[in-house]
Amino acid sequence: MSLKNVNTVLATVCALFVLYLGLSFILVPEASTQGVGLPTWPAGNGDGFLIMKGTREFSMGLVIGILLLTGHRRALGWVLLMEAVAPFGDMINVLAHHGPLAAAFGIHGLTSALIAITGLLTLRETSKAHKATAPAPAAQPA
Repeated sequence: MSLKNVNTVLATVCALFVLYLGLSFILVPEASTQGVGLPTWPAGNGDGFLIMKGTREFSMGLVIGILLLTGHRRALGWVLLMEAVAPFGDMINVLAHHGPLAAAFGIHGLTSALIAITGLLTLRETSKAHKATAPAPAAQPA
C-alpha cells in the first residue's frame, strides 16, 4: 500500500472520528462527557458549553473531509497538524484539573499524536510531489 493510500485512510479515520465526536456532544452532551477525564462537571446547565465543544469538533471534521474530497493534500497535512493542537489542549486541561493520567495521555495525548503523525506523513507525501512540480530556476545570463 502506498504512502498516499495509508495517509488517505488515516485522514479519513480522523475525519470520521472527529465528526462522530462532534455530533455526540451536540446531540447528547450530558452522555458524551463521561469519559473525557475532567473530575468535575459544570454546575447547572452546562449543555450549552458542551454543544459549543461539539460544534468545534464537528467543524474540524468537516474541514478534514472537505480537503480530502477536493484533493488538497498539502493543505490537508497542514490542517491536520493544526488540528492536533485541540486534543493536546484538552490533555493539558485534564492534567491542570487533576484528572486521571490515563485519560489525559491515553485519550487526548494519543489522539493528538495520531493526528499530528498523519499530518506529518501527508506533508512528507506531498513534499515529494511539490518538489517534482516546482518550476526549474531560470538560467543566469553569462
